[in-house]
Amino acid sequence: MKEALLNYFYNQTGDLAIQDMLLNYAAALVLGVIIFISYRYSHSGAVYSARFNVSLVMLTIVTTLVMNVIGNNVALSLGMVGALSIIRFRTAIKDPRDATYIFWTIAVGICCGVSEYLIAAMGTGIIFLFLLVFGSVKSNDRYLLIIHGGRSAESAIETDVLRCFDGNAEMRVKNTTVESVEYIYELSKRMVVKAQSRGSSITDILYKIEGVAAVNLVCQNEEISR
Repeated sequence: MKEALLNYFYNQTGDLAIQDMLLNYAAALVLGVIIFISYRYSHSGAVYSARFNVSLVMLTIVTTLVMNVIGNNVALSLGMVGALSIIRFRTAIKDPRDATYIFWTIAVGICCGVSEYLIAAMGTGIIFLFLLVFGSVKSNDRYLLIIHGGRSAESAIETDVLRCFDGNAEMRVKNTTVESVEYIYELSKRMVVKAQSRGSSITDILYKIEGVAAVNLVCQNEEISR
């Protein structure tokens, strides 16, 4: 029984013909280019990495190469899993979608490696259409209003900020010393635009308060924070 199992594992070679392997690589390359276009469309600004995008196409072809080597050989597949388990990825993921693209390329490479072109093409088409609709969705910008001033201006600052933003400004930080005070308010983009549409900016209002030393308005988003 033991010898029969060993012979089964080592005899399942499943060698591919040259034309089959070339067709697998061609399909992987075409679908990899589609993934390349999708990544370029859905990413922009500081979060976009051209080298990472090229590596997605390479990963698709490399996965196809691995699957061509494994074929139907069970013993070789187990050895390949052990060999690949020593690889450690140290590249920081800038965008949560990057991990999804990595899985996408690996799945396409596996499908092309076993000549399942229809599954790879249908899955790629569905994901590509989904990203055409939702790929340009960006995170909402958040604004931080940072105010430095003297303790004598404490009550006036709080009153003017609440009045300017209709009481919706959220105080996140309030640091005080014997002589100074620092505020950090979190604002939404809608709140900032609405306040600016009234004619006078929040900075002009706050600088009219005696004792206010500095006012900073900082925009936060995923691209900057990472």
